[in-house]
Amino acid sequence: MWVLTRLNTILSKLSYSLAMLIVAIMVMALSLSAITRYISGTGYDWLIELPPILVCWLVFPLLGPLLKEGNHIQVDFISSVVPSNVILYIKVAMNMTAFLASLVFFKAGYDATMLYYRLGQMMELELDIPIWWMYLSFPVGFIILALFSIEMTIQSFLEAREPDKEKS
Repeated sequence: MWVLTRLNTILSKLSYSLAMLIVAIMVMALSLSAITRYISGTGYDWLIELPPILVCWLVFPLLGPLLKEGNHIQVDFISSVVPSNVILYIKVAMNMTAFLASLVFFKAGYDATMLYYRLGQMMELELDIPIWWMYLSFPVGFIILALFSIEMTIQSFLEAREPDKEKS
């Protein structure tokens, strides 16, 4: 368990670092585009096209770290209605569901990435970027989510089992 926690800590730091770098690149690209258009009257289309290309690499690798920190969109009305020991089992079920869903989306993302890799298609932009490069963010992000879901499932299961030990 400690190996998985350590790996997820490293992946979390890498995901946040990548996100910060991408946001900085996006801001600089759009600012540079505005400056060049203001000064010269014309700009470079690739500066405007770059941020949407990077969005998938901003979003998908952050799925796992955001889930672990509880920063995903969530509805919290069940916790006020259900006893706390039942909530622990609901957490186990939710984390297992996130794990299974991440595997399904990983497979779909992998299949899409491999399809576009084999086709060899390029984006129709000023930048020559292969389409598969964008699709690669799906399996990368969902494998990270799977690792975080496994850790959270184990932690939730251990928390749910903990009160049983106190009773005996």
